[in-house]
Amino acid sequence: MSSELKLPLYFDNNATTPCDPRVVEAMVPYLFEHFGNPASRAHAYGWTAREAVEIAREQVASLIGASAKEIVFTSGATESDNLAIKGVARYNARKGKHIITVATEHKAILDSCHALEREGFEVTYLEVDSEGLISLDALRDAIRDDTTLVSVMYANNEIGVLQPVAEIGAICREKGVLFHCDAVQALAWLPIDVKAMNIDLLSISAHKMYGPKGIGALYVRRGRPRVRVQPIIDGGGHERGMRSGTLATHQIVGLGKAAELAEQSIKSGEVDKVRALRDRLWDGLRANLDELYLNGSWEQRLPNNLNVSFAYVEGEAMMMGIKQIACSSGSACTSASLEPSYVLRAMGVDVELAHTSIRFGLGRFNTEAEVDYAIELITEKVRFLREMSPLYEMVKEGIDLKSIQWTAH
Repeated sequence: MSSELKLPLYFDNNATTPCDPRVVEAMVPYLFEHFGNPASRAHAYGWTAREAVEIAREQVASLIGASAKEIVFTSGATESDNLAIKGVARYNARKGKHIITVATEHKAILDSCHALEREGFEVTYLEVDSEGLISLDALRDAIRDDTTLVSVMYANNEIGVLQPVAEIGAICREKGVLFHCDAVQALAWLPIDVKAMNIDLLSISAHKMYGPKGIGALYVRRGRPRVRVQPIIDGGGHERGMRSGTLATHQIVGLGKAAELAEQSIKSGEVDKVRALRDRLWDGLRANLDELYLNGSWEQRLPNNLNVSFAYVEGEAMMMGIKQIACSSGSACTSASLEPSYVLRAMGVDVELAHTSIRFGLGRFNTEAEVDYAIELITEKVRFLREMSPLYEMVKEGIDLKSIQWTAH
C-alpha cells in the first residue's frame, strides 16, 4: 500500500500547511519582476507593488467581513498577538490595567500577558472545563471597571476546540471592553464575520491557511469608538503608524491569495471533505483499538483536528513508531523536562494520559488512502507498544491501577 503513497504522510496541518501552488504562482512575479517598494510613490515599480498590496488587503478583509482599511500587515500571528495585547493595554493604561485571557491560549498570548504583568498590569486567566471550553458566566464575572481587553482564541491550536466567540463578543460589547481574538487556526475552516461577532481585533496568519510563512495581519476595528493601539515597532510610520517596516510585497500577495482561496473553500464545501477524512481516521482508530481518549469537545471542534490519548503508550515512543506520519506529540520536549501539554493539564487530563496524546491535523491535500494507511500503521504500533506495557496487561485483567500501593525498593 505504501508504495503508491508519498511517505512520510503530512498530518500536521495545525502546525503549518504547505503553500498552495496557486499561492506560489501569485507570489513569484513580485520577487523578481515587480520588485518595487510599495512606499515608493515616484515611479511605476512602486505603484505596481502598492496596487498588489491593496488588492491583498481587500482579499484578507473579505475573508473576515472587514474593510480593507482595518487590515494591518505584520510578520505573522505572534507579532499580531503582541501588537493587539501590548498595544491596546498600553494605549488604554490610564483607563485601567486589567486584562482577561484563557489558561489554554497560544504562548504568543500568554507570554505577552506575562510581559505586561511585569509592567504592572493585572491578568485574569480563565479556567476551561474538561471539554476545553470557558464558562461565559465566569467571563462575565471576571470583567471589572478597570478591564480594558479580553483575549480569547477562536480555535485552539492543540485540541482544535472552538470557543463561543460571538457570545464572548456580545458580552464584551455590552460591558464596553475590547475583544481580541486569535483566529489563526479557524481562518481556513470556519466563516468569520468580525462585525456580527463583535470582534475588535483579530490575529491572522498566512501559513496556517496554505500561504507563506513570515506574514500575517491584525484586524483593528475602525468604527466608533475607534480601536487604538500603541505600536511595538517604530520607524517610517507604515501601516497607518501601527507597524513600521517595508512591506514584504510577495508575502502579502501570498497572504491575500491564501485568504481568497480559504473563502472559496469554506463556501464550496471543501471543508466537509477534510472533516470526512478526520472522521474516517477517528472511526478507524476506534474500531481497532481500545483505551482511546479524545481530548477536547467533539461538537465544538475544528473540522481538521484530532487530538487523541493512546493510554499506556508513551507519546514519544509512539512518535518514533509512526515516523511515516508527520504529526505532533502532546508532550512538549523542553531542554530539562518532559512536561505534558499545559492545554491538556488545564482541562484536567491526568499526567500519564497527557503524555500519551498525539495531534493529527488533516488538510486540503490529504487523501482517503493516506488516512487508511495511517489507521493501519497506528493500530499496529499501538498494539506492539502495549504488549510491552505491564500496566496495560493489568488493566486488561481488571486491576484498578489507582488502587495499587506501589512500593519503592
